[in-house]
Amino acid sequence: MDIKLFIEQNLNDMKADLGELVSCNSVYSEDEKPFGSTNRKVLDKALELMEKKGLKTVNGDYYCGYGETGEGEKLIGILAHLDIVPAGSDWNSDPFTMTEKDGYLYGRGVSDDKGAAVASMYALKYLIEEGYPFRKRVRLILGCNEESGSACIAHYVSTFGQIDYGFTPDGNFPGIYAEKGMLMGEVRGHHSKIREIEGGEASNVVCKKVTLKVDSGSFDEEKFAQYQKEHGITYEITRDDLTQITVYGTAAHASTPDLGVNAISHALEGLYHADFNDSLTDWFHRYFALTVHGEILGYEDLKDDISNTSINFGVARRDGEDVVISLDMRFPVKTNSEKVKELLQISDEDNEVVFTEVEEPLYFDINSPMIRALKKAYEEVTGDHETEMEAIGGGTYAKAIHNCIAFGCEFIGEDNHIHDANECLKIESFKKQVELYVAAIRNLNEIED
Repeated sequence: MDIKLFIEQNLNDMKADLGELVSCNSVYSEDEKPFGSTNRKVLDKALELMEKKGLKTVNGDYYCGYGETGEGEKLIGILAHLDIVPAGSDWNSDPFTMTEKDGYLYGRGVSDDKGAAVASMYALKYLIEEGYPFRKRVRLILGCNEESGSACIAHYVSTFGQIDYGFTPDGNFPGIYAEKGMLMGEVRGHHSKIREIEGGEASNVVCKKVTLKVDSGSFDEEKFAQYQKEHGITYEITRDDLTQITVYGTAAHASTPDLGVNAISHALEGLYHADFNDSLTDWFHRYFALTVHGEILGYEDLKDDISNTSINFGVARRDGEDVVISLDMRFPVKTNSEKVKELLQISDEDNEVVFTEVEEPLYFDINSPMIRALKKAYEEVTGDHETEMEAIGGGTYAKAIHNCIAFGCEFIGEDNHIHDANECLKIESFKKQVELYVAAIRNLNEIED
């Protein structure tokens, strides 16, 4: 059967399957191990959907699961994730009831990454029903912890081993051959005059709202207002026993912080310019201010021909006597974490940078057989022979397993509002994904071993 006809005949089922996965609010939770009861529920549902499409399924202790088809010694892996970032506010519809409007599907996870998981299921369903002659096994691996550490794929690798070829449909087409390194941590202000602070949804999201409380009369409100006006920032001030300040920004993914407006940064900078005279705001201004590429710290010197450094402050909270702000850094593909850490030796007796997680960069030769096979699949389906694969600041499953790159799911020129309100997926793009994954599996299957 022609692939386009197959997709049209199965489109309603594709939507229904995606709707079932979207209905699960699969944000990381500690209510049940390993990643929460809703992540267990969404994995059970996904395994059930794969079984119905003819795949042999395995539950990897609720860290992950997979469905497999094909034969042979070599293994092709497709890695998608079922967990999501918090929905947040400002949605035009219920984020956990998938909504269709004007050719788009709306809901948390429709693009990141449940839609790609469903599209991959139907690509395998098509190949199975067509009796495609597999020379390799193909395994659709679904993780439940990509948004908060990828322990799911670490568990997969330790339990089931590596793959020989593969892709994760959790990036952009026509593919991503390089990913920046990642350095996660937090800034801890030990003696800040900020009495309370709360803001942000996740460390890998630019903070769009932060609320803090300080002693009344501890800063110049006119200077604070002037600073925020000059930068086009919306804010509110209320007074009780303390002065409460709420600053509003714009969310974006941490890999592209320049596309957002960071409420935490503007709150701290506003207080600095309003004569708050605080150890944390003074220190923050000295080393970061409003920069998002580490310009003050000297990270421009690490920039290469492919990538630069990005810095995001995503979540702010009070922890006992400390003000704690999450730090998410993405650094160039041709450097390493040791050089990055050297430039972050800025702790003093009042303020401290703590590192919690490090991922080294990912880099593939664009002329390797796997990269050529995936690029060919994109060109065959789209007819686009001009667009090149790219390097990104986002981190995907590709760093957690051998011989894998991000391939899809977002198309050039699309904005699916990933990690933001009103996340969406164009139905025509959903259909096109199935075609591309079929072509990718075929081309990887034909690589001579």
